[in-house]
Amino acid sequence: MTGPTSRPPRRSALLRATTVVAAVVPLCTAGWFGWRALDHSDPAAATAAPPSAVQSGTGQSGGQTPATPQSPPTSSAPSGSTPTGGAPTGTPTGTAAAPGDTPAPSAAADLTGRTVVLDPGHNPGNFAHPTEINRQVDVGNGHKECDTTGTETDAGYTEADYTLDVTRRARALLTARGAKVVFTQDGDRPWGPCVDERARAGADAHADVALSVHGDGGPASGSGFHVILPAKVVAGKADNSAIVEPSHRLGLLLRDSFHAATGEPYADYIAHDGLDTRSDLGGLNLSAVPKVFIECGNMRNSADARRMTDPQWRQQAAQGIADALTAFLTTH
Repeated sequence: MTGPTSRPPRRSALLRATTVVAAVVPLCTAGWFGWRALDHSDPAAATAAPPSAVQSGTGQSGGQTPATPQSPPTSSAPSGSTPTGGAPTGTPTGTAAAPGDTPAPSAAADLTGRTVVLDPGHNPGNFAHPTEINRQVDVGNGHKECDTTGTETDAGYTEADYTLDVTRRARALLTARGAKVVFTQDGDRPWGPCVDERARAGADAHADVALSVHGDGGPASGSGFHVILPAKVVAGKADNSAIVEPSHRLGLLLRDSFHAATGEPYADYIAHDGLDTRSDLGGLNLSAVPKVFIECGNMRNSADARRMTDPQWRQQAAQGIADALTAFLTTH
């Protein structure tokens, strides 16, 4: 409110004051002076507290605009990783990296004393060693090729290159949290290893958990990611009974964490709700520690291929993987 609204004009009060009976002049004069005092004090009161300008709040999350350091990214980028490896920004996945059904562990989670085996699927050198990788190996309930070359995008970005990149990023995140990370191969051998050797890596390293990272080569019309869980296999040299239940828990954590970190949908051409259970994979049949596979996307699908060839998206994929493994090792 900014001023008087019901006081009589000054001129009307003066006319009444001059025509009143002389006996009441002092009283009217006193009233007139009182009215004048009030009339002069009110504008001052009105101007003492002018309305302040309204600030227009943006209500934006800092993570959505990486060029504006108003709020730090919620993701923890590893030292030495790509500069865009923090919170998801600008990736055309349609979903921000919001928490999913599984709470994301703190980047400061302490994994000291824990050992993780990461298995980058295939090997960039496998193409040059067909004889070695085609050799059959025993997976308990049958025989499979030692290894394969893996798939690639239409533009020639190979699954082996993808898996090495993402697992290296995940390793940086996990080691920053105190974990010991062991690779089955780090691009440091000419081919392989075979699937049975990959499966033994967990036990050889006395690991708490193992994860095999892949990209799928499905039909071009299909998209999305899925996690492969071990079926119970007790046959020949395989007996994974002890790892089926904890591997299932790991798989659920990984599915939720990867989806939250990347926005990648569950596969629409295979599996159910992003989960598939298989008994034909030596890496799962022969594992002695909890283990799952993740097919991070379909490299034969153009949309998935664009994401998987984007270093920023691969950092998000690594974040989802590292957070799932951290949650597995720190929750029960």
